[in-house]
Amino acid sequence: MTMEQFLEKEERIDKINEKLNRPIIGIAYIFGILFVGLIAYILRFMIVDKDEVIANAANSRLDSFAADVVRGDIVTTDGKVIATNNGDDRYYPCGDLFAHAVGFSKYTKAGIELVGNYYLLESHAGGFEKFFHTLREESNQGDVVVSTLNYDLQKKAYDCLGNADGAVIVMEPDTGKILAMVSKPDFDPNDIDEVWEEANSEGSTSSVLLNRATQGLYPPGSTFKVLTTLSYMRQYPGKYKKYTYNCVNSEEIFNSVSVHCYGKKTHGEEDLSKALANSCNQAYADIGTKLELGKWKETLESLLYNKNLPYTGASATSRFYLDKDSNKGYVPQTAFGQGDTLVTPLHNAMIISTIANGGLMMKPYMIDSIENYKGKRIKKFSPSSYDTLMTSNEVETLTEYMRKVVTEGTAADYFAGAEYKACGKTGTAEYADGNHDFSWFIGFDDTDKPHIAVSIVVEESDVNGIKATAIARSVMDEYYKLLDK
Repeated sequence: MTMEQFLEKEERIDKINEKLNRPIIGIAYIFGILFVGLIAYILRFMIVDKDEVIANAANSRLDSFAADVVRGDIVTTDGKVIATNNGDDRYYPCGDLFAHAVGFSKYTKAGIELVGNYYLLESHAGGFEKFFHTLREESNQGDVVVSTLNYDLQKKAYDCLGNADGAVIVMEPDTGKILAMVSKPDFDPNDIDEVWEEANSEGSTSSVLLNRATQGLYPPGSTFKVLTTLSYMRQYPGKYKKYTYNCVNSEEIFNSVSVHCYGKKTHGEEDLSKALANSCNQAYADIGTKLELGKWKETLESLLYNKNLPYTGASATSRFYLDKDSNKGYVPQTAFGQGDTLVTPLHNAMIISTIANGGLMMKPYMIDSIENYKGKRIKKFSPSSYDTLMTSNEVETLTEYMRKVVTEGTAADYFAGAEYKACGKTGTAEYADGNHDFSWFIGFDDTDKPHIAVSIVVEESDVNGIKATAIARSVMDEYYKLLDK
């Protein structure tokens, strides 16, 4: 064999080996990438995500920390202590004022006591202090949870709701911070043993432990017309501005369903903005008959109906039942917020906040920061967005229409003389076969620069005389008083 033949043979062997080795090299690269990815995931878990995972309210091992740590305080964003310790007992200085928002630390836990459980049982006391406590077999003082709640707004909302059952939520639209959360009937967390026993006794019908703000499901009433308007805008983008309806009869028939406006009023000739301002049931029943049900459901589900809310606390799922195969007889009442549709006050707050925030929905939250017991900040929670759910044109149009609700529509009397340019939507939802009413209001304080959004529902408003719109005005006025301080 000549040298030239030998070299050719070696070259052929090299090419064959290269082909044979290619899959092996590829597999080696894949395993190398997977290994690097695994190491990166472990490092991220240990450095970035560990606190979030450990702090998860579902982590049943958290209470084991209590053997070495005295549970920390919970305070409002303006420095009021709303949960602390009195000897071996948990003490709530404000009693029932923050009942559902702050929750309780016994039994299943609830509210901030549950969501912030990990932080309350973690201690960032000084190193020497911890060392000496260990030597003395003493517990370290737990960290302080600084909530997003504002004492003055909470008290105003609580006082305005009075003896009525219902809920009030006040949020910052651009951050998702919950500034106030009231639910009634309420309870005194200092008496949780008695409250828990009574609520869980055989045959009990008590719902006092239910946080109506996040878990209460209500027919949305005419607040739902905002979303019916949005659905109509999306299905008729070139025609919705030309919509007209002539409301001249006290009662009309739509899909074999009789519909009348509240108090059997008639509104005459209306465009879409006036129909919303007047809260005209007949116009919205008419709009409902024009909607394609499948697309209507898509719009509602894009706004988190039939889905879990991006909220760390306990919350119920709002329901919209119509689809393309539904009986058309359910459409008229559904279009103006009756029927089987259900929504939580928290969800309604998130929807109106999304409009106030230019179409971007923020995730609601109630813990602002963590401090050690001496006031040194340990951790700051930042706002987190969920998704952009509306276009700028949709937001601009809905804001314009809801401004008319306040200036010339159903909320005009309540907001007369306000120093801010509020907008929103009133609602009255009938229940108990039409014998009682829920009073609703959703809205925000200023069309140019929204600071707060509110979602309010009052049960049996026809009996107690308390109107959600009146509460909204009082809460917004209180917020502006605080701004002036």
